[in-house]
Amino acid sequence: MKRSSFLLTLATAFAARALGAGPHQKAQVAPLSEQLGLQLWSLKNQFEKDVIGTLDVVGSYQMNYVESAGTNGMVPEQYRMELENRGGEIVSAHVQYHQLVENFDAVAAEVIALGARQAMIPWIPHEGDYTEDHNNRAIEHFNEWGPKFADRGIKFGYHPHGYEFGAGKEDPTLFDKMARGTEGHDVYFQMDVCWVVYGGDDPIELLHEYQDRWVSMHVKDIRKGVPTGFVRPNLPAEDKVVVGTGQIDWPDVISTAQSYGMDLFFIEDEGVDSPRDIPLSLAYLRGLGI
Repeated sequence: MKRSSFLLTLATAFAARALGAGPHQKAQVAPLSEQLGLQLWSLKNQFEKDVIGTLDVVGSYQMNYVESAGTNGMVPEQYRMELENRGGEIVSAHVQYHQLVENFDAVAAEVIALGARQAMIPWIPHEGDYTEDHNNRAIEHFNEWGPKFADRGIKFGYHPHGYEFGAGKEDPTLFDKMARGTEGHDVYFQMDVCWVVYGGDDPIELLHEYQDRWVSMHVKDIRKGVPTGFVRPNLPAEDKVVVGTGQIDWPDVISTAQSYGMDLFFIEDEGVDSPRDIPLSLAYLRGLGI
């Protein structure tokens, strides 16, 4: 993807690192092994069959953090308590765009009840292609919701899903326009590296370009050899593989994110067998030593 400002941004970032300074340069306060969490959507099929048993499985991973995707039929306070009893703190909650449109206060109240400090929208509803009109409407909503969440002590953001990057053929992309159009309105972003790559963009470039807007990451890999650039409407489960076995350079991506202060990295497994693969991804990430 072409980014006219990227070389200058990158050079500035590296110069700041060389001098040990820079407005966005923050010290890493914990190793990756202590920054890992699980996006609970990874176990959606298991939750549908056995909520308490699946919560026990989540606890067995011994990760400090989780990100919710609904409450699996429990009231938020109970869901929070059950997870905390198993050693998992809900630090982020996925919230739905249409629900915020319908009743912002109810959604915000649930996020607060869960104890989350971030609220992330994972999808912008649209039929067919994601267009400039969809993007402009989202920007208007985000600029309204960001300050309202901030007033409640919550960082609000959006999780790009691939369709915002124009398969690497647009400059600026719709995501660029979104990021620039929401600047200064308490709107942040969660990077799903799989969807960034599949959508035709470069996660390293995006981390440098919008360095203080990314507040968390979804760690999800793409099978080697799978074409990228959003050439299909979705990515099949068999192409989402154990982290570290696919085509993404995780040490580079994660260490770059850490250098800008990111400290939440959620495994999200949407592959063919998440209970089997989550522990393998977790072992790989814990073994990186970063």
